[in-house]
Amino acid sequence: MTSFTRRNALRAIAVGTAGVAVVAAPGASAATTGARQRAFAAAAAEFGVPESVLLGVSYLKSRWDSHGGAPSTGAGFGPLHLTDLRAVAAGGSHHDQGEDPRGDAARGELRPHTSAALQTVDLAAELTGVDAATLRTDPVQNIRGGAAVLAHYQRELGARADGPAGWYGAVARYSGASDTGTATFFADEVFATIAAGASRTTDDGQAVTLPATPVSPRREQVRALGLSTVAEGAAEAPPGLPVEWIPAPYQDLGNGDYGNHDKAERPNSQRITHIVIHDTECTYDTAIGLVQDPAYLAWHYTLRSTDGHVAQHVLTKDVGWHAGNWYFNAKSIGVEHEGFAAQGTWYTEAMYRTSAKLVRYLAGKYRIPLDREHVIGHDNVPGTTADKVAGMHWDPAPYWDWAHYFDLLGAPLNPRPVRQPTGMVMVKPDFASNPTGYTGCAAPGAACPARGSSALFLRVEPRDDAPLLADIGLHPDGGPSTVAISDVGSRVSAGQRYAVAEIRGDWTAVWYLGQKGWLRSSGVVPVLGQVVTPRPGRSSVPVYGRAYPEASAYPEGLTPQEVVPLQYTLPAGQRYTAGPTLPAEYYSATTFDPAEHVVVRGRTKYVQIQFGHRVGFVKLDDVVVSRTRP
Repeated sequence: MTSFTRRNALRAIAVGTAGVAVVAAPGASAATTGARQRAFAAAAAEFGVPESVLLGVSYLKSRWDSHGGAPSTGAGFGPLHLTDLRAVAAGGSHHDQGEDPRGDAARGELRPHTSAALQTVDLAAELTGVDAATLRTDPVQNIRGGAAVLAHYQRELGARADGPAGWYGAVARYSGASDTGTATFFADEVFATIAAGASRTTDDGQAVTLPATPVSPRREQVRALGLSTVAEGAAEAPPGLPVEWIPAPYQDLGNGDYGNHDKAERPNSQRITHIVIHDTECTYDTAIGLVQDPAYLAWHYTLRSTDGHVAQHVLTKDVGWHAGNWYFNAKSIGVEHEGFAAQGTWYTEAMYRTSAKLVRYLAGKYRIPLDREHVIGHDNVPGTTADKVAGMHWDPAPYWDWAHYFDLLGAPLNPRPVRQPTGMVMVKPDFASNPTGYTGCAAPGAACPARGSSALFLRVEPRDDAPLLADIGLHPDGGPSTVAISDVGSRVSAGQRYAVAEIRGDWTAVWYLGQKGWLRSSGVVPVLGQVVTPRPGRSSVPVYGRAYPEASAYPEGLTPQEVVPLQYTLPAGQRYTAGPTLPAEYYSATTFDPAEHVVVRGRTKYVQIQFGHRVGFVKLDDVVVSRTRP
């Protein structure tokens, strides 16, 4: 082991300049070591790869991070994302974890029918003579392995390589994509990064820079790879983003049952108001198998981790069964990302980028605001009724980098900072310097990987060792929430906004599930917005998990869905941030014939609020809505 490798193995959390988190060896300067940059330069020289190409490929895979040797959601390791499926236990689908994905009480609960990633680490081991375990965990050897694989692809391509422009085909092949469109998109993003340049501090304290380098890549080289052309069919996608059409079956199963989604005519029948971000908790191939099961469920899009490939299964005008809450299903688009939140894996830059391009297109098409009230995680969707709260899913979990995602969406969180207190804050931790200590990724109680997180914990008092808040929906015995990765009972996430209850020293308390929850003020920033509070004379108002119409709105012959509050209430004297005001609607779709489907609209209006980690609804007539001011 070299002296650099020994130093590189010893890490300690530190905070760099300008609030940028770094992880540096003991005794090293907090301004970072720069050894990662030298490793790229050395590997590029050793294997004859242009340094800008090696840096660009690594950025599109990992943003140059090492992730402590832990795998990505696509079974890739290290800065060059060398893939090793054998080393990753794939696990099962999150769709069998208790939540009914359809979430419609008018129909029976839905349950699943049980149903290769590239091994580039093997090729890297053969080319370098370094064993797979070292290639997975040693960043220097990982970069060498990736450079060797790139050079091997270039030799096999037989292309003239007189500079970065001649490496387009090898870069496209390194994406791991099996189709021309996805490989081309990946390579285009790599060369766009080379042209624009990039600079950042990695998760383990390495300052890396890719200087802006004008380049006109030889895009025609991709034809020599012999890749397939995906069937785009009816797929809905922005220009330049290839989306494969893998339709989910809408099939009559007999005996009044059918699957695996519902036909509709959105937005003519109902507005699409939300986009729900999921992870699959299974491999991409397994997810594709599930979505093609006519007796189970379907969502709208699936994204593959390794290369960011996108497949569409359900037209956006139709209703997928994905969110576990029928109100949200009827008014949202579900986007699944290959991932394993339960294992603490990380999401590739390639997938973040294709997802952001897709979601930006969908939001524009349906006029959905790009904020955390409308682009939400599955973990933010409320239970429909009190007995369903505990079974709701919690993906994509705290390792999804919401701040980076919104940067890619072109809608940065808090773009116009407010300098003075407003009575409302946005959660905005620095992802890299926020290695919150979760448990339960590999096994119950086991520590999760110590990597960056988009979430923070709330405590009952302003001190780091105080208990977490209680959530009677998840802990009916009244006990405190836990740091288990699946426990969202005392957790806030980047981009979410909360009303301030109190400020004391370096701590801020926000209103959360009817309680004061304390967190360090460094994790939040003041913002403007609207808040709700109970109308005068009301001691509290009920909180709902769905915005359903009053019984009188239902036509004759259609059984009204009961308007049932959750186990939570919003007490007088407390304030909660207001999201969109939404109409009371219920999409009655319980038969195979879409002609029999009915949208029921009521007179009641609801306000979506950030009540806990999940959103909730209050009736507009029950609350006063006001705007915060500096």
